[in-house]
Amino acid sequence: MSSMLGKRAVSSFISLMVLIVLVFFLSRLTGDPAALYLPVDASEEMRQNFREIHGLNDPVLVQFGHYLADLVRFDFGDSLRKARPALEVVLEAFTWTLELALITMALVTAAAIALGSLAAFNIGSPLDRIASLLSLIGASAPDFWIAIVGIVLFSVSLGWLPTSGTGSVWHWILPISVLFIRPFGLILQVVRGSMITALGSAYVKTARAKGVKNRPIIFVHTLRNAMLPVITVIGDQAAALLNGAVVVETIFGFPGVGKLMIDSILQRDFNVILAAIMVTALAIFVMNLLIDIAYALLDPRIRT
Repeated sequence: MSSMLGKRAVSSFISLMVLIVLVFFLSRLTGDPAALYLPVDASEEMRQNFREIHGLNDPVLVQFGHYLADLVRFDFGDSLRKARPALEVVLEAFTWTLELALITMALVTAAAIALGSLAAFNIGSPLDRIASLLSLIGASAPDFWIAIVGIVLFSVSLGWLPTSGTGSVWHWILPISVLFIRPFGLILQVVRGSMITALGSAYVKTARAKGVKNRPIIFVHTLRNAMLPVITVIGDQAAALLNGAVVVETIFGFPGVGKLMIDSILQRDFNVILAAIMVTALAIFVMNLLIDIAYALLDPRIRT
């Protein structure tokens, strides 16, 4: 297993470095921050002083060299917009996104596995048809449309829920509900398909012939063997949520890392953009390692 994890770590590190290079140079194409942060009537001398203070007068390759040297010391520089360490700004926002993602994925995983398993065990039943309909709707409906409909219905028309913010539990209901729908639909489809395949296996028929009850067949004999493709989809959907859930966070004014990235791009806050990319990429890297470990625990053949 250590060899497998080592290879994954090396490939992830290479991907991270390529991402840093791309984001660093592409972010410089958005324009001159001095034109955004200084008054319109600022003199050229003021603009030069601003660029000199923030290291923007040097050639781009020199700037990149300085950035890599600082990166080795885990120094991401200061935010131009907030005049605070960029890493501190990103970690504050990432905490909100991580909490939102963990709550959503916990609810999604529990609901999808339970409903998908029961639907697979009762093929053709009303429960199975309802599960198939829910999975189709969840996988097809766009997040931004669901978010807007939710605001119009539950916030504007009924006045039950707030439209934005994080002040109370009620503020979290709409963002979690919107983020819940798509991964629930996708994971439900995979759970149902994997469970149907596993339920048709020889070991399940043997267990039934021995008189084993339905509940142990579903949740002991079958579910573990059906979990490998399910874990893959869960990992993909969790990565999508960790990547910011940009649309949902922007619509609901949620102070997560996705909204921070959008604001930083618009404000040309280069250090925050790079810090946000680094933190998010490291989080996804760790999550992928955990998925690999889960694979190896579920299927010993993967360890070799």
